[in-house]
Amino acid sequence: MTTNAPTIDQLIEPVGQCLTPEVAERLIALRANHELQEHVDLLADKANRGELSEEERQQYEQYVSFSQFMTLLQIEARNVLDAAGRH
Repeated sequence: MTTNAPTIDQLIEPVGQCLTPEVAERLIALRANHELQEHVDLLADKANRGELSEEERQQYEQYVSFSQFMTLLQIEARNVLDAAGRH
């Protein structure tokens, strides 16, 4: 995996080396539960309208950061599955 931030690659790649194909599959399958996704969607709508309170803004930014991190982990997990010949 290659991002614009070499430091992030340096953090993510060792995690990928620890993943078994089974763990990689479970990591790829992870999704927010329905209740959390509805809440995040509400925050996103409010953010688009410029209506977030400071607390909501912090909450939304944390979710976006975590979501981006999970995306990078899932990319690394897919690389593990590709290397194992599993898709």
